[in-house]
Amino acid sequence: MLCVEDTLGVTGAAQIPPQRGEPPLDCAVRYTEERHWDVFPGTWLEPEAGTERCSCGDPACASPGAHATGPDWAQKVTGSAPAARRLWSERPRAAVLLPTGRTFDALDVPESAGFLALARMERMRLTLGPVTWTPDRRLLFFVLPGAALKVDGLVTGLGWVPAAIDLVTHGEGGYVAAPPTRLGGRGAVQWARRPTPANRWLPDADELISPLAYACGRDAAAERARKR
Repeated sequence: MLCVEDTLGVTGAAQIPPQRGEPPLDCAVRYTEERHWDVFPGTWLEPEAGTERCSCGDPACASPGAHATGPDWAQKVTGSAPAARRLWSERPRAAVLLPTGRTFDALDVPESAGFLALARMERMRLTLGPVTWTPDRRLLFFVLPGAALKVDGLVTGLGWVPAAIDLVTHGEGGYVAAPPTRLGGRGAVQWARRPTPANRWLPDADELISPLAYACGRDAAAERARKR
């Protein structure tokens, strides 16, 4: 992984740094070896009549090729590089999924709010962890575990109503898709801010919640104005 930090603007996906085209197996193994993250394989995309469908078989799948294969997914989680290599050798196209609530939680916001907050965080020289960008136009900020238990209280303390802003927390019992997982024909999950030795130590949600809540609140206000 690169050892330089990527500085992003607020203009969206055009600012995503170039990604290395690596197979899921290599990425899954790297996550276990370099970050000590747990991983597990998810669904994958299968060619069908000139298009692709999710291996789950549901033609209306909301996250084709990018979700757990069943409710027993937690039993497939591993932090072992050899085990990850074996799992993806059996299913080389499987999504790379990371359980949350263990080594990290993730703060999930709309793309526009995420890039605005990210630019502000960098100006403030805040400590940042890895950040992913998803094809459904979301940014996910990796933070220390436990965020899911306190984010609503932190947002309320800043004067925002949690239900009124689009800020979702992935914590214990959940998972997120990691690069290079593909989401149907919409594209692949990418790193907006790559994992590097410099961001091995994750921030607490308390440190990022102010710029994130502000950006999400501004987004929500703009959306309400458009609907008037």
